[in-house]
Amino acid sequence: MLAKLLRRMDPSRYRNIVISLTDRGRLAERIEAVGVPVYTLDMKRAHIDLIALPRLVRLVKKIRPSILQTWLYHADLLGTAAAILTRCPSLVWNVRCSDMDLTHYPWTTRVTLNLLALISRLPQAIIVNSRVGQRFHEQIGYRTRQWQMIPNGFDLDEFRPDSAAYIELRDALHLPHDTILIGMVARVDPMKDHATFLDAARQLAGRRDVAFVLVGKGVDGLASQVNALGLTGRVHLLGVRSDVATIMPALDIFSLTSAFGEGFPNVVGEAMACGVPCVVTDVGDAAFLVGNGGRAVPPGDPNQLAHHWSELIGMGREKRLELGAISRERVRTGFNLRSVVSQYERCYEELVA
Repeated sequence: MLAKLLRRMDPSRYRNIVISLTDRGRLAERIEAVGVPVYTLDMKRAHIDLIALPRLVRLVKKIRPSILQTWLYHADLLGTAAAILTRCPSLVWNVRCSDMDLTHYPWTTRVTLNLLALISRLPQAIIVNSRVGQRFHEQIGYRTRQWQMIPNGFDLDEFRPDSAAYIELRDALHLPHDTILIGMVARVDPMKDHATFLDAARQLAGRRDVAFVLVGKGVDGLASQVNALGLTGRVHLLGVRSDVATIMPALDIFSLTSAFGEGFPNVVGEAMACGVPCVVTDVGDAAFLVGNGGRAVPPGDPNQLAHHWSELIGMGREKRLELGAISRERVRTGFNLRSVVSQYERCYEELVA
């Protein structure tokens, strides 16, 4: 969402600079391509490295931003310290998740979240991308001066229905053109709960006209689990891909099986923009995002997931396309990128004023 925002903000009115706490990652080139400089602090992921704070302070003093906008917990904490030490005019946090199960993550993340709750009145505002995320953070003690609800936005030109992609992916996977493809795009992480997706896939293994696609960092490591479930040749593990915008419209059904923590999931909105009906777990604002264009099931329930997959398969391709059209229209009217960028710009203008 940050990369999309930077690409669409008005360069005649806003000058953006990005500081990554860690390394350049996979988005630095994409961000620099729109003329936004990227600095790195080279911290280890999911750790607070106080040695990085002086470097961050020096950068903020050099840049002298009107607004210091931090994204995610560790950036919120270090950014707050830097804002205080440099007397930055405006500090804004950005909360992107909801009910995180922190038992799956380093103890430093839990400490960071507790500290943030204690100092949550320091930023002028906290931007949150989901209603569920706001409620969760209020429950754990966040007491901000101002909440700003801005959902994720989606580029309907980049993510759109594509009948050619539908055929091309099946050809690439050596599948018949009438194969029903069910897919998920998500890194392997306890939050994403690939086990539930694969268990539901096992329940549909008797249907020879159905295949499954998993895309994302770490999915190659699921091969042994796929084999153990008897899904060899039925589940295609595609790893990290740069062409997700051509994979999404090739699917008949998209799913996100997250067990916790989602805010306003990008991949669901991208699939909807491609005219693909979605079956998601009711985590964060995923069910709200899907609306009438798909289905929501309880997290960790492969039986319900498989049931709704079967329902959508049974309605036939034409009915699925009708659901997909409803989904794309929902994105166009409620969550299109241009509208969301305008909301960020208005928020920044109010803060500076």
